[in-house]
Amino acid sequence: MMKAEGFIAQKIRFKGRLSAVAIAISFFVIIIAVAISGGFRHEIRKGVASITGDIVLTSPSTGYYGEDNPISATPSYMDRLLEVKGVESISPAVYRAGIVRAGSDIHGVMIKGTPDYADTTTLGVSVPRRLADLLRLKEGDPMLTYFVGERVKVRKFIVSSIYDSLIDYDETLIVHARMSDLQRLNGWDSDRVSILEVGLDDRRRSDAEIRGISHEIGGISLNCAGEDEDVLVATAAVDRYSTLFDWLNLIDFNVGAILILMTIVAGFNMISGLLILLFRNISTIGTLKALGMTDKGIAGVFLRVSSRIVLIGMAAGNALALLFCLIQGSTHLIRLNPENYFVSFVPVKVDLLSVLAADAAAFAAIMLLLLIPSMFISKIDPSETVKSE
Repeated sequence: MMKAEGFIAQKIRFKGRLSAVAIAISFFVIIIAVAISGGFRHEIRKGVASITGDIVLTSPSTGYYGEDNPISATPSYMDRLLEVKGVESISPAVYRAGIVRAGSDIHGVMIKGTPDYADTTTLGVSVPRRLADLLRLKEGDPMLTYFVGERVKVRKFIVSSIYDSLIDYDETLIVHARMSDLQRLNGWDSDRVSILEVGLDDRRRSDAEIRGISHEIGGISLNCAGEDEDVLVATAAVDRYSTLFDWLNLIDFNVGAILILMTIVAGFNMISGLLILLFRNISTIGTLKALGMTDKGIAGVFLRVSSRIVLIGMAAGNALALLFCLIQGSTHLIRLNPENYFVSFVPVKVDLLSVLAADAAAFAAIMLLLLIPSMFISKIDPSETVKSE
């Protein structure tokens, strides 16, 4: 029977060009939405990781932006932390909040000192482009910075370079400096730092995985710290930047709504097309019933015909969407306002598994919707269609 259904389906011609176009448009929108959602998540996660890592280890005190409560850059259980599955790196850093003055303009910043900052200029710093634009700073300019603590300290940094932030967010106005410069500013020796930043494998950056690894790292610190060591607190980036990640979750919700809406649109377009096909082939349906084919078998014939149109439209929509992603990913042609979207362009990231999952879900939903018009077949009386012929 399956061979008979396939043979008959090949003989029926369905000129459903409009239906195929509607399917192609729907799948184009679905794949673009999935790629853009993945792109935002990838860019923002990468941007956050580049700022403070995926997880931070700090003193239980919240004042690690100042000169109090430093921690050891090399705790005794460092090897245990590096053995945690998913952990790629652990880097020390010194943070110090400051106020930058350039002429009559001032702005609050966070100075971050890291051991891998390669600038050899005395008090040389790298500033984000947005800060440079706000204070009209350029390379070689002095940057007078005030640090408020028990007493006000002033340093004249030199702008060695200007960098573009991966994400544009208020908390990313970070000025990069040598860690040793900030350690001297705070009066610390070379083993004292503000924070340890934990970098994770790219494949382990889901909200649940980051929180899970954060809890594991925090447990190691609690259980393995020596008597003369401070117990460090682990905080996941998804909790430190909850506003950003809540916004990402909202995008994912919108993508889900788009997928459902486009699937319904494509499904109802195919329903109308299949009804037209059934009406045009009433005599064929009557003949097949007269020859003994069941309603289920006849429905299978027309569902096979419809599935060809769906697959053609899906392939065309996927091809156009992937072409768009290739162009946008390489040229950043469509721009965004970073004040509203945190990035300056529409990011796209094609994840093959996500694309296949979206295709499979939409295809299955459309085929289920097509069962509705297939019930029309049971209403056809072969004796009536023979009389009409």
